[in-house]
Amino acid sequence: MPSDLDGGVLTRRGEKTTLDGAGRRRVAGTAVLLLALVGALVLTMSAGHPAERASLIRWYALSWALFGAAVWTLRKVPARQAVFLVVAGAVAVTATGLLAPPTTSTDSYRYVWDGRVQAAGVSPYAYAPADPALLPLRDRWLFPEGADCDFPYRYAVHSGPAARTCTLINRPDVHTIYPPLAELYFLVVHRLAPEDGRYEPFQVGGALLAFGTSLVLLATVRRRAADRSVDRGAWWVACWAWCPAVPLEAVNNAHVDILGVLLTVAAMALLSRHKVRGGLLLGAATAVKFVPALALPGALSGLLATRGPSVRRRALGALAVVGPAVLVVALAYLPYVLASRASVLGYLFGYLNEEGYDDTGTGGARYALLRLVLPGAAALPAALVLLAVAAVLVLRRGDVARPWRGALVVTGVAFLLFTPGYPWYALLVVALVAFDGRWEWLGIPPAGAAAYLGVHEHAGTAAYAVAALAVVAGSVVRARRACPALSLPERS
Repeated sequence: MPSDLDGGVLTRRGEKTTLDGAGRRRVAGTAVLLLALVGALVLTMSAGHPAERASLIRWYALSWALFGAAVWTLRKVPARQAVFLVVAGAVAVTATGLLAPPTTSTDSYRYVWDGRVQAAGVSPYAYAPADPALLPLRDRWLFPEGADCDFPYRYAVHSGPAARTCTLINRPDVHTIYPPLAELYFLVVHRLAPEDGRYEPFQVGGALLAFGTSLVLLATVRRRAADRSVDRGAWWVACWAWCPAVPLEAVNNAHVDILGVLLTVAAMALLSRHKVRGGLLLGAATAVKFVPALALPGALSGLLATRGPSVRRRALGALAVVGPAVLVVALAYLPYVLASRASVLGYLFGYLNEEGYDDTGTGGARYALLRLVLPGAAALPAALVLLAVAAVLVLRRGDVARPWRGALVVTGVAFLLFTPGYPWYALLVVALVAFDGRWEWLGIPPAGAAAYLGVHEHAGTAAYAVAALAVVAGSVVRARRACPALSLPERS
């Protein structure tokens, strides 16, 4: 009976598709690497105490190495088995984040507090957690009285009872920084959580959102896949579903960024077919965290192209995206503006100053790559100009049918220019990579982790430099594949 071999799949006419020996070895090899990745992540989560930071860094670095190897081997796994491995791996990898308390961040404790404050009928923007007006809402879990405030992840409260009071909430003397849909999420989780729930409900919420993102990505790339027998989209999705940053930052540390990522992914999936709906989702993502606003130029890819639809038609298309996005952000802020005694921007500008984003000197970890070649005072203007150039290029030459590609370019460039020290911001980069497999941008999340975990004074700068080199190398390889004439001639 006639048969043929394709990617390790042995097909026979009239019979069910089966794997040959090579196919089984590929599946088994990927499964072994995936299990090793899960094990390394379990050990990463178990090293949550600050005294075990070196151990955490080692296991987390190993997790990234195993992740890269597992995704690489998945490329040759046949479509049906690849999809199964991606989904099963997504469940296992995501679940590792639920095994321990928050490992490297205390942000989820602020989420718990903001949800509690809103449930009491108070705007979270009206008072700082340390404000005596909110004393009735304090409990011994978030505000342990008489505790040693010098202990890691505890912060002194300078108002309230006579006894020395600490809190698990970082920056307790400043107003919340989170946008309104993030605050709405905190309230919803508080309402759904059991009475004795602490950070765990937010971890569960992060796990559901992370897995939901995997499913949306998988549905999107499989719908676009032209060849169903070797579905390359499956390994693209693994770039998100198996990424070590997802269980650590979205689940274990429960960062609300994951909600913004899911909304952005859904927006990118819809934009080429439903601009208004895509614009609404992108606006909602921006009202969760401001980082998804970097995806807007990608959503408007080709707007300034010299050829194509008429100027009027392109302007209407842009309005169909931008208008709903702006409307969602405005409506989300409105009830909090009416209910708050203070600015709904909270500690935003203080945060930007604290993190060095407005720094014009020569120190600080922001603009680290630019500071290698430019005077400190020139770093911020240069970053803004280069980011604008990237956005214009996407608006002129971006692929209208692939808005996520332009979104990845602008978002990734922004990270390389501003070099943020918080790795959870880069969850958006990981999700955008998963749309079409531009793996070279995956160096950005570990670069942020190197800067955040403080392995070495210059570790963040070095890691971001490596990430930038990977992006350049990947771009050159893709350009040569797309246009073989660009390749150097062989020597005779």
